[in-house]
Amino acid sequence: MEATAHVDTFARDHLPAESQWPALLLDNPDVAYPARLNCAVELLDRAIEMGRGAAPAIWSDVDGKPEATTYAQLRALVDRSAHVLVEDMGLVPGNRVLLRGPNTLQMAVALLAALKAGLVVVPTMPLLRAKELKQIVDKAQVGAALCDVRLADELARCTDPADEFFCADLKQVRYFHDDAPGSLESLAAGKPATFAACDTAADDVCLIAFTSGTTGTPKGCMHFHRDVLAMCDLFPRHVLKPTADDVFCGTPPLAFTFGLGGLLCFPLRVGASTVLIEKLTPALLLQAIERFGATIVFTAPTFYRQMAPLAKDADLSSLRRTVSAGEALPQATRELWRAATGIEMVDGIGGTEMIHIFISSAGAEVRPGSIGRAVPGYIVQALDDALQPVAPGVTGHLAVRGPTGCRYLADERQMKFVRDGWNLPGDAVSIDADGYVYYQARADDMIVSSGYNIAGPEVETVLMQHPAVAECGVIGAPDELRGQVVKAFIVLRPGYKGDEAMVGELQNFVKNAVAAYKYPRVIAFMDALPRTETGKLKRAALRAM
Repeated sequence: MEATAHVDTFARDHLPAESQWPALLLDNPDVAYPARLNCAVELLDRAIEMGRGAAPAIWSDVDGKPEATTYAQLRALVDRSAHVLVEDMGLVPGNRVLLRGPNTLQMAVALLAALKAGLVVVPTMPLLRAKELKQIVDKAQVGAALCDVRLADELARCTDPADEFFCADLKQVRYFHDDAPGSLESLAAGKPATFAACDTAADDVCLIAFTSGTTGTPKGCMHFHRDVLAMCDLFPRHVLKPTADDVFCGTPPLAFTFGLGGLLCFPLRVGASTVLIEKLTPALLLQAIERFGATIVFTAPTFYRQMAPLAKDADLSSLRRTVSAGEALPQATRELWRAATGIEMVDGIGGTEMIHIFISSAGAEVRPGSIGRAVPGYIVQALDDALQPVAPGVTGHLAVRGPTGCRYLADERQMKFVRDGWNLPGDAVSIDADGYVYYQARADDMIVSSGYNIAGPEVETVLMQHPAVAECGVIGAPDELRGQVVKAFIVLRPGYKGDEAMVGELQNFVKNAVAAYKYPRVIAFMDALPRTETGKLKRAALRAM
């Protein structure tokens, strides 16, 4: 590895042993990067060098009207903020900084400033509660946080020594979207508009993206500066084919790598612009497409299904690409969207471990029922239990190699995800003779609902803390609208009644303990749960119900 620029070497020190890494396919002109690079410079400063300084970079919705921040204005905001991180907060390259905020200009500025200063960003979902934030802060030994002031409450619990979710490592928090003295914006206003970017190595860690495994214990996926650029230079370049004239828009949070790529890094890489709006319903997303003249949209299948019947009332003439990812795209949803808009969906499968999409197809390359083919730069196979290729059309374990791959932060599950140089995302697929990949199912117990990954055992842990619950089992139940919904099978303690009031009480109990999207939308009360002779819950039997 190249000599690190990190003063705080925690991230590099906690990478898996290189023998546990996947085989990396770096002999590819698309990803031939210099040994030293800073991805924020490549995304922002390079666009200005190419003459995009006066062009819009980020569109915001201000009082119902589009407001543009140009590339030159964005760089000034980023550079001023980077001075705050270094001078006022005393952060040094390699320090981890937690980011907490919705999709806004301020969140983008905070993220880019941290990258430019050589920090390691740890973006988190706005919906996460103190319990979940503590797991992330403790695992990544995060010392500082940048947080939207409107999301202060849960994070404040992590800095309160009297709170059960206190994080000893988290020494300081700066708030943004805030004009109070001491806020990120207030301090940045008095700083120089230029900042000398940290001379990071291409293989310095710049991002720890957290995902939840089936145990509910968060896994930190460590990505390098070169990985951020690779996600911009493969799927977008070969499948989306964006230009500087494109306007990106969509719903995935910047805390998801799906959103980080699609709504920030991809557009900046080509000098295009992006629309960042905090809260979007299907109807509001259609309005945003019309108002901002969006040309490329990213969202989950659930949104496309809900937008299709509304599309006739919106002017979508600007739209040329619609990208679906985050969960399996039903063929019926693809056809519904095409009938409503005339646009062929770009489906894709990616993952936090791989950073972004590695299987996809667009336009005439689309084949009904298939996700698509390996994005150029990646290779995919379907393997049997012995990690040998299966015949075309036979279902096997999805295996992938490319220039990006899984490197968990100090996690024994590295050995499960990476075997024989292959990344094994845990999906069952078949691949035809032409290389088209057909998704079958998740190979583990992860629930994917409206694009959110939800670990059933985590929800069970919360439910078991309610005084009425004696036993419970949580699975993903098929749902036409959301793909899956969280379903809980519950055995109540004596004296409690399994009625609608109890359903509501248990649902609210979960919402108050963890992110609201994890609550069980369906609850079934039972006299007993199916178990093996050793007492293990038989999830397959629950699914069969």
